[in-house]
Amino acid sequence: MVNQYIISIDGGTTNTRVYLLDHQGQCIAKETVSVGVRDTAIDGNNHKLHAAVRDGMIKVLQAGCITLEDVSTIYASGMLTSNAGLVEIPHLTAPVCLRQLARAVRPITLQNICEAPIHFIPGIKNNTLPVDLHNYEAMDIMRGEELEAFALLDTLASGQPYFLVLPGSHTKFIAVDRDGLIQGCITAMSGELLTSLTQHTILADAVKNQFVSPESMNDALIKEGYRQSEKAGLGRAAFLTRILTQFHVLDAQEAACYLLGVVLHEDVAAIRCSSLFSASPDIEVIVAGKSPLQEALVTVFNQAGCFNKIHCFYQNETDTPLSAKGAYLLAQQTNL
Repeated sequence: MVNQYIISIDGGTTNTRVYLLDHQGQCIAKETVSVGVRDTAIDGNNHKLHAAVRDGMIKVLQAGCITLEDVSTIYASGMLTSNAGLVEIPHLTAPVCLRQLARAVRPITLQNICEAPIHFIPGIKNNTLPVDLHNYEAMDIMRGEELEAFALLDTLASGQPYFLVLPGSHTKFIAVDRDGLIQGCITAMSGELLTSLTQHTILADAVKNQFVSPESMNDALIKEGYRQSEKAGLGRAAFLTRILTQFHVLDAQEAACYLLGVVLHEDVAAIRCSSLFSASPDIEVIVAGKSPLQEALVTVFNQAGCFNKIHCFYQNETDTPLSAKGAYLLAQQTNL
């Protein structure tokens, strides 16, 4: 049916993902291009990013056997709306509901990408202004995770607060009140830190440049890494990964489990030390993401004893990604 399709473009640091959704919000085609805002920073221009978005759109349209005329709306989110993306859109200030986010979307036509306008979705920043050395810890920002958060909320019971955990290169902890408003977020660089330690330090030899696989998940070793990081600090606990392999106590995959626990301790510390909001032990915690990081976060939360109600949100490979589903929900708000 004409004009019943949506394109959702999610831009990250290293990759740009393009999704084609049907009128029911189901993803019928997707394309990942290995270009992100990092390329803009390196090149000093966003030419590669423009080409990546254009090429990704062409490929999903071909895969869906449709043309651009069949698409009702094109959404762009994530780092595409940053100063290193396609068009910089200012953050909204929390608290923010889905309707407010929909109203703040800005349609802009970029002729070198396509003739149809692209609807740029703003990110959200914490309500901590002006920022200075006395309050900067309470400030945080997100671009793209707001769509994932609203997509998650759409699957949950309404009328109660949630603490959403979105693991990744930069893990986001998002507070949502009982009215469905995003109150703010905390960001931890745990994913990026784990990548650096695993692939770009002396520990690369200890873990053989590998992350924990789902088959080698070991809760006891994750808890041990957590305990050592809590006791001795990140630097010392991380180096002990090398000791454990040099003296044949652990093999590479076991060492990777230990190191994961070391790094995830920092996520718990970020939550506990936040001056923005205190997460009640009785709040409903929803952990998204992929295995085994999702299960590892649950393990360290249980180890820390900081939450009483922890649930995992699981997605299959065939499910519509959360960011794309969030764009679909925005389109529904626009049509109300």
